[in-house]
Amino acid sequence: MTIPTREIARVSAAQEKHFAALVSLGAALLLTAMKLIIGFWSGSIGILSEAAHASLDLVAAAVTLWAVRASSRPADRDHPYGHGKIESFSALFETGLLLATCVFIAYEAVRRLAFQAVRVRVTPVAFGIMALSIAVDLSRSRSLGRAARKHRSQALAADALHFSTDVWASAVVMVGLACVGLSERLGIPWLADADAVAALGVAAIAVLVSLRLGKRSVDDLLDAAPAGLLERVARAAAVPGVLSVSQVRVRQSGPDTFADVVLKVPSLLSLEEAHALADQAEEAVLRSVAGIDVVIHTEPLAGPSASQA
Repeated sequence: MTIPTREIARVSAAQEKHFAALVSLGAALLLTAMKLIIGFWSGSIGILSEAAHASLDLVAAAVTLWAVRASSRPADRDHPYGHGKIESFSALFETGLLLATCVFIAYEAVRRLAFQAVRVRVTPVAFGIMALSIAVDLSRSRSLGRAARKHRSQALAADALHFSTDVWASAVVMVGLACVGLSERLGIPWLADADAVAALGVAAIAVLVSLRLGKRSVDDLLDAAPAGLLERVARAAAVPGVLSVSQVRVRQSGPDTFADVVLKVPSLLSLEEAHALADQAEEAVLRSVAGIDVVIHTEPLAGPSASQA
């Protein structure tokens, strides 16, 4: 039996998404271990906050791996729109992890700034670990971003956005460590607090990312129409012979987009003519929006407007 081309493409996309998520999980495991070791050894709250962040990254990467595998299952009787919404739940879960990270980092930074001073060791090893972290996060963010755009994966896009901000967070920590080192060399006491201040910077970055991820996930779960998509579908469906496009509804489920369109057509058209007009509108929508699953419904419209058509 010949396997449909669309099914082959679906399986190939699932394999590519799974590989990207698996590589991200391996990178998260490596970075978490290194940051925990160097953080406890140096006493740096900046690195420890990054280690806490990285440990949650590890959980997020594992959830993303599960999500891209589960969401790739084809539609079935109980899930006619497929399982793509699992990716939205994964992204929303990642939002919660990021917010938890923010709370921990902010609490520990304020505690050290206001109540308990901790001596931080500034060593080449600490800088090396953070530099390696930036290189790994930058590489996997780009890799995940490419896979997310290619396969329209919300889970991979959330991971890519997450790890791209990790790059900036790690850079902030390195600046904090550099300030602590300058404090010891130049005898400027207030620079010693730069590590904790840098940790607050990490928390602020994580909050911004959490809000962006959360809004995107909630919009998808509530079937909010992507900006401009309704208008694109309506314009494409208004082929010659259609009196008006009276209704357009769209929803997304993971990488898949579904649309229901109602067309007003002249009442004098035969059933075959109305069906042919619906086919033309469907083909126009498919050309305008790649990969969309569209259902066209025609309704006869009697009256002067119909006769003028």
